[in-house]
Amino acid sequence: MKTNMEDIDKLIKDTLTEEEAKFYDELDEQNFLQMVFGIFSGKNSWIVYLMSIVQVVFFGLFIYCAIQFFNVEATNELIKWGVFGTLCLMASSMLKLFSWMQMDKKAIIREIKRLELQVSSLSSKISE
Repeated sequence: MKTNMEDIDKLIKDTLTEEEAKFYDELDEQNFLQMVFGIFSGKNSWIVYLMSIVQVVFFGLFIYCAIQFFNVEATNELIKWGVFGTLCLMASSMLKLFSWMQMDKKAIIREIKRLELQVSSLSSKISE
């Protein structure tokens, strides 16, 4: 399967201009770290930075609630710190899911761009 993909990629690159070929190379699959740091670029990078800061704050609040939970002895206090800790952990998890969805969105957009280039390449070959 790998050789077929390499053959297709070579065929597509042969039909593209030099500038389009560079763009096509940039659309190659990314490793995990490239995907993680890739969400911090683009038009809406400020919201990703903001969400990351808020997520760290919620996780810090969870740690504080967990410490308080283990330091109190009254049942009402245990319930209070347990509920606050659970809510902080849930908020932190939801913000983490937001980041994962952004990574997935960028991967899908990259694949759509690859498909657009492939369709463009094939349509130029058909019209010749």
